[in-house]
Amino acid sequence: MTIKQMREQRALEKLNNEIARVDRLYEYEDEARRQGFNLIAGVDEAGRGSLAGPMIVAAVILPSHLFIDHLNDSKKLTHKVRDRLYDEIIDKAIAYNAVCVDIEQIDRENIYQATLNGMYKAIKTLPTQPDYVLTDAMKVKFDDPIETRSIIHGDALSASIAAASIIAKVTRDRMTDVWDLQYPQYGFSHNRGYGTKLHREAIQKFGPCELHRRSFEPVKSMLSNQIILTE
Repeated sequence: MTIKQMREQRALEKLNNEIARVDRLYEYEDEARRQGFNLIAGVDEAGRGSLAGPMIVAAVILPSHLFIDHLNDSKKLTHKVRDRLYDEIIDKAIAYNAVCVDIEQIDRENIYQATLNGMYKAIKTLPTQPDYVLTDAMKVKFDDPIETRSIIHGDALSASIAAASIIAKVTRDRMTDVWDLQYPQYGFSHNRGYGTKLHREAIQKFGPCELHRRSFEPVKSMLSNQIILTE
């Protein structure tokens, strides 16, 4: 066997392994279809634990066993791969949706309730309505007869939830890049609004800005004696 043939064989083996891995991600979708359901949506969020900015909740319905190379939990992917998969999911999905849960709603309702309401809205405003919904850990109850199933670590176990996690994260990451231009002192393009050591130090030094969630610490404790920065 020549070196070229060996390389081609390794490439083929790698592709076959990836096809098999992605195929296993449809286990929960297949189980739902065996029960008679047809349109299975995955739903996930990005930014739930962030100290700043809105949360994005996405819902995606994929064709059965659609192969998307590298499909996985968005947190396990590089920025470049996520961007590629974002475009591919949008192009090939039966339906997709991303809704913004704003800062005011998060502060008013608390993050748990805001997440539930965001997931409900993401599903109910999908262009094509599902008859079965898979969620990442969160249990969502619909008024209409839509069956739901909550899966712990669902974004790494379900193709539909993984696709939703990618749509949500890429959408929100692109928003944080804009925030970074508006408020460069907080490093939003690096921390994505999460409470890293440098981000917390920046809040202590400059005070919170209008993007920071007032119900989240340390912002909540600082509001009584800090000025909220605006553009």
